[in-house]
Amino acid sequence: MSECNCVKSDLSLIDEVLEKYKKIPGSLITILQKAQEIYGFLPTDVIYHIAEETGSTPAKVMGVATFYTQFRFRPVGRYLIMLCQGTACHVNGSEKIAKTIKDELGISDGETTDDGLFTLKNVACLGCCSLSPVMMINEETYGSLTPEKVRKILNELKEAAQ
Repeated sequence: MSECNCVKSDLSLIDEVLEKYKKIPGSLITILQKAQEIYGFLPTDVIYHIAEETGSTPAKVMGVATFYTQFRFRPVGRYLIMLCQGTACHVNGSEKIAKTIKDELGISDGETTDDGLFTLKNVACLGCCSLSPVMMINEETYGSLTPEKVRKILNELKEAAQ
């Protein structure tokens, strides 16, 4: 954990989850998923709290959390863009889509816009190969992308956020 997110989290928000799952063997992933749903990411103090409550070490909890790409350790923007980099998407132009996002928003993989509106995350596969190149923004899937289509989508989201 190279970065400190030194803001104190309200640890009581996860008490119900911990009470339900802490004594169930193999439930650490579930606890981490629910914690991320609550906080939007996994703050450092929450990781330590989960370790303490489950009888694990912080290293074990972090080991599990860092193994799975679904877990985040920094807040994400209002719109989480997951850009597929799988073979079909790569062959069909995902690099042009990534460049368009960078040109439009000024962010690369793993970064969030200064206004906190967008976060970009490159992913290995979204399982929508027939729609390639494809991206998901929050729960919405956008396929058969072109740079023009991406600019239109991003501008619509910017306008909707105002």
